[in-house]
Amino acid sequence: MKVVILAGGRGSRLSEETSVRPKPLVEIGDKPIIWHIMSIYAHHGFNEFIVCAGYKGYQIKEYFANLVLHHSDVTVDLGRNLVHYHQSDKPNWRVSIVDTGLDTMTGGRLKRVRPYLTPGEPFLMTYGDGVADVDVAQEVAFHKAHGLKATMCAVAPPGRFGSANIEGNKVSSFVEKPTAGNQRINGGFFVLEHDVLDLIDNDDTVWEAEPLESLVAEGQLAAFPHDGFWRPMDTLRERTQLDELWNSGRAPWKVWA
Repeated sequence: MKVVILAGGRGSRLSEETSVRPKPLVEIGDKPIIWHIMSIYAHHGFNEFIVCAGYKGYQIKEYFANLVLHHSDVTVDLGRNLVHYHQSDKPNWRVSIVDTGLDTMTGGRLKRVRPYLTPGEPFLMTYGDGVADVDVAQEVAFHKAHGLKATMCAVAPPGRFGSANIEGNKVSSFVEKPTAGNQRINGGFFVLEHDVLDLIDNDDTVWEAEPLESLVAEGQLAAFPHDGFWRPMDTLRERTQLDELWNSGRAPWKVWA
C-alpha cells in the first residue's frame, strides 16, 4: 500500500520556520518532520511514498534527491569527480514528489496524485506535520475487517481542535467547538479506498469538508481510536516541544529501532 503525505501548505502559523522552507522540512532533532513520519510508516512495512508538494516544493525534491548526502560522511575526489559515501544509513524508501500546486486545497492535492496510485487498491494518507505512535499495521487490519470506504485515526484532542462524535466504530458527525466528554478529533493517519477520490471535485475541495462529510453521511467513515501519543506541529511552541522530546531520547513516536 502506498502512503500519501500532504506537504504543500504554507504553514503560516509556523512562519518563524516556514518563511524559508516548507513545514515538512522543519527539523525535529537533526531530521525533518517528514522523515519522522515516513519512519513511522516504514517501521510497519509501508515504504512507498507519494508526497503532495506545493509551497517551496523544490526544496522537498532537493532533500530527497540528496538524502544520502545529508545523512552520510563523504569523501569528495575532485580530481576524478567522484563522491564516496561512508557510514550511510539511507532508508529503503521509494519517494515520488508531486507538484500539486501552490494554493490547492487538501482534497485537491489528494486528487492530483491519483495517477500515482494503483486503481482499485487502498492507500494510506496523512499530514506532513504530525507524529504519533499509532500502530499503522493494526489500523490497516481494522480497515480491511470493517469493509467501509475510509478509516480515520481518532485521537483525544487538545482543547483547540474541533472533534468527531463516534457511535460504535463509525463517525456520526463533526463538532466545530467541542465542550467536554469523550469526543475525539481527526488525527490523520487515514486508510482509504481508491474510490474516495471520486468525492473530490477540484483543486478547491477541502478534504476535511465535503469529502469527509459525505463519508459520514453515507456511514462509510470508520474511527480507529488511538489513545497513545499524537502531536501536530502547528506552532513554534509545538515544534520546540517535539524537539525537546527527541533530543531527550524520550520521543514516543520513535517506534523504529
